[in-house]
Amino acid sequence: MKASNRSGISPFYVMEVMKSAAMRQLQVGDVLHLEVGQPSTPAPRLALEAAAVALESDRLGYTEAVGIPALRSRIARLYAQRHGLEIDPSRVVVTVGASGGFTLAILACFDAGDRVAMTEPGYAAYRNIMDALGVEVVPITVGPDTGFNLSIEQLEESMPLDGVVVASPSNPTGTVLADDEMRRLAGFCQSADLRLISDEIYHGITFGDAGVCALAYDDEAVVVQSFSKYQSMTGWRVGWTVVPDNLFGPVERLAQNLYISAPAISQHAALGSLEADAELNAHVARYRVNRDLVMSSLSAMGIQRVAPPDGAFYVWADVGHLGIDSAELCRRWLDDVGVAVTPGVDFDRTAGDRHVRFSYSESTADIEEACSRLETWMSRFA
Repeated sequence: MKASNRSGISPFYVMEVMKSAAMRQLQVGDVLHLEVGQPSTPAPRLALEAAAVALESDRLGYTEAVGIPALRSRIARLYAQRHGLEIDPSRVVVTVGASGGFTLAILACFDAGDRVAMTEPGYAAYRNIMDALGVEVVPITVGPDTGFNLSIEQLEESMPLDGVVVASPSNPTGTVLADDEMRRLAGFCQSADLRLISDEIYHGITFGDAGVCALAYDDEAVVVQSFSKYQSMTGWRVGWTVVPDNLFGPVERLAQNLYISAPAISQHAALGSLEADAELNAHVARYRVNRDLVMSSLSAMGIQRVAPPDGAFYVWADVGHLGIDSAELCRRWLDDVGVAVTPGVDFDRTAGDRHVRFSYSESTADIEEACSRLETWMSRFA
């Protein structure tokens, strides 16, 4: 029996690195993780307390496909608090993580054969999801000349398009769209009748200006969000989207059939996490310290061509001058010193072989030790 053509999408290579790291951990026990894009901390205390209460008092069966009303209302209030935006809770859809939300958004907004632009480098799973759904991905190369963000000129050159996927803060680059950049991007999408899908899952983790929400400038945009990153709840698999009124029905029907609902226990925990900023902001302070450690260490190693890491917890670095393919380089780092790093091939099909992504979401002690090991390796390599 055959497998479908759509299942022939590229693997998510970071998961392969994680498998290799787990194998070394079993054999040697010394692995430090700079590859995985998840917080090293558990869900915040208030989230765990809310989950415990729900375990004792709630049936924890199916919820509404779009999420429990209390969570949808609290998410809407978050936009008023964080962005000064009045969002009706009826536009909020609770999803099975941001990945589920992105899949719903693509299915609701585009047909097979539609052309949707996204940056290269960009988040690999988004490209692969669109490939699997028959949407034509139009990669737009970004680099130092554009601040690793999309420019309007690049979009104009890529027309005709049906939509644009943008991420701020970005994975893998950690770059953030400034308010004026988002305003111009949203204005272009409106004037060209393009659907803007804005990945904002790293909002809350920025080291300068807070990330701007696409809805501030385009009420027809679809925002994809998650409790995984700022709220430190990756394994709970809960996120949300904010959709325009005319897309709510389509998204709801798709959610009913594809997912039934997000996990009930996770929704209760998520509701608690939205009151946990004091604890969560301490994590962001740690990420800032870790970012500075990684940047200083990379400079000492002679790796200086990096994207400006203004948010999330990644550094995207050009290692082409070392003369080693990034996949081979990451293999050597893991085999020789037990430091797991993600090769750039996941995020950039054109120049990924000369780039790597460092994640600095682990403890500061682990980041310090990982940097020390890499500096020692690099001194021998030189």
